[in-house]
Amino acid sequence: MNAPLLEVDDLVTHFPIRAGLFRKVIGQVHAVDGVSITVNERETVGVVGESGCGKTTFGRSLLRLVEPTSGSVKFRGEPVTGASNDRLRELRAEMQIVFQDPYASLNPRMPVNDIIAEPLRIQGTAKAPAQARVSELLEAVGLLPEHGNRYPHEFSGGQRQRIGIARALALNPSLIVLDEPVSALDVSVQAQVINLLDDLQEEFDLAYLFIAHDLSVVRHISDRVAVMYLGRVAEIADSNSLYERPAHPYTHSLLSAVPIADPIVERERKRIVLQGDIPSPASPPSGCRFRTRCPIAVERCANEVPVLQELAPGHQVACHFPIAPGESLVDLVGSAS
Repeated sequence: MNAPLLEVDDLVTHFPIRAGLFRKVIGQVHAVDGVSITVNERETVGVVGESGCGKTTFGRSLLRLVEPTSGSVKFRGEPVTGASNDRLRELRAEMQIVFQDPYASLNPRMPVNDIIAEPLRIQGTAKAPAQARVSELLEAVGLLPEHGNRYPHEFSGGQRQRIGIARALALNPSLIVLDEPVSALDVSVQAQVINLLDDLQEEFDLAYLFIAHDLSVVRHISDRVAVMYLGRVAEIADSNSLYERPAHPYTHSLLSAVPIADPIVERERKRIVLQGDIPSPASPPSGCRFRTRCPIAVERCANEVPVLQELAPGHQVACHFPIAPGESLVDLVGSAS
């Protein structure tokens, strides 16, 4: 088996909390706290979780847009963490990112031609071949070459996201981090962009790290899915296993919130309503971070941090009491009460 394209080992990203006249550090925000994950060639790995769970910080830490506190990131076996600025620039040619907001991520003062050509210019590509490449990319993402003379405000949200994708493709990357690329778009436009990403992955042999909070979208595009909660991975498995046989109580609760197209089934099914708010990442709970909202938590959950354990090949869960296939958290809570 080939080595993973991307290897992340125990990645930690904390942000200092400062206060007072001299900006003294009084605490840390535990945005990402020991995440390990791999992405293989031409694979899509989804990362899901509620807002504030650390998904975006994790994605940006991989490219060192945010500097990790500790841990390691390797691309094709070469360290990204600790790489010099010159080497990091070379590595970023193969590791690109598409941001969530398709307008804020584009310079409003630059025409689209210049926006897409900017990575090529930074890497030293001459003007003529760079312009030819821009025209190719505009066509690849479903726009016309003459659109390159317009400015971002002249496009719709879906078109602006296509421009962002074209910019990410400019340097022929092998991996693209997609940071909630469709969350700001209408549902019909979301489907168009997702289908475009599928086509581009096949055409350019891309690997994706797809960050989102919409589980339906993630299931459609992902080969494997990692569920994050308060900076840690709660569960990771291939897409079918995770959606059909979830083992972590948090995964069960997320899936119970996904609408079902059948109105009869939707009306009759029981939802899992989590109690309380998400704890602050500046002061995460002891032991299992989900235990303050978990309906089946016991004393052990407060005292012992669960580690990722393999339930089946490729299916890992960080829970002291993983839910067996065929069981439902709703039934377990009902029997306990």
